[in-house]
Amino acid sequence: MSRYDPSAFPPFAVTVDLVVLTVRDHSLCALLVRRGEPPFQGYWALPGGFVRPDEGLAEAASRELAEETGLRAHSAPGHEAVGPATAGAHLEQLATYGHPQRDPRMRVVSVAYLVLAPDLPTPRAGGDASSARWAPVGELLGQGPADGVPLAFDHGLILADGVERARSKIEYSSLATAFCPTEFTVGELRRVYEAVWGVVLDPRNFHRKVTGTPGFLLPSGGTTTRQGGRPAQLFTAGGATVLNPPMLRPES
Repeated sequence: MSRYDPSAFPPFAVTVDLVVLTVRDHSLCALLVRRGEPPFQGYWALPGGFVRPDEGLAEAASRELAEETGLRAHSAPGHEAVGPATAGAHLEQLATYGHPQRDPRMRVVSVAYLVLAPDLPTPRAGGDASSARWAPVGELLGQGPADGVPLAFDHGLILADGVERARSKIEYSSLATAFCPTEFTVGELRRVYEAVWGVVLDPRNFHRKVTGTPGFLLPSGGTTTRQGGRPAQLFTAGGATVLNPPMLRPES
């Protein structure tokens, strides 16, 4: 170690960026903050910021989420713990982004995290964010590269990757239940799939599939009329993490 010279290597910074998704008004929505400082001042961006020298990546992600929005999340099983949690939230590392020109200030490598939770509250701005809001993913991403809302840095790419991760993972895992309250109906779970995938599903076929998939759902013993009509059976997430058979997306 005595022969190691750190100055022989170019310095760079590390940031965390957060793709925070929830379902609001039957639409998949992403959390955005409006940047209050350069670069990209006034642009909408994903929440995030620089990693401090004394903290881990997931710890930085949790801190940035709380500082900029007032929201909290916990890690998924097998991931690095991030401290106090909101029940039902889910956090996992998404991908790393390191294009040399992605940040005009200096060389910055970003580690992105995906955060999913049900019925998240209206966010509040903080840190270097002047405001924060939930925005429907369909409006942000559009139908092609020239559509959608221009976001700061490469956050449009990061958001698209996070949305696709969520869409693909609810096919073969129980991740869709992370968008639901602790107890939920099959109809509420179906509306999560419809919102995330952007499709309309047949209620009877969906009910048959999810209740017939081993370990996916467990009856809680209760019922609810919160959706109107006849009482509907309540379920909780089962112990399965991988769905067999998977819930495949309808072909567009």
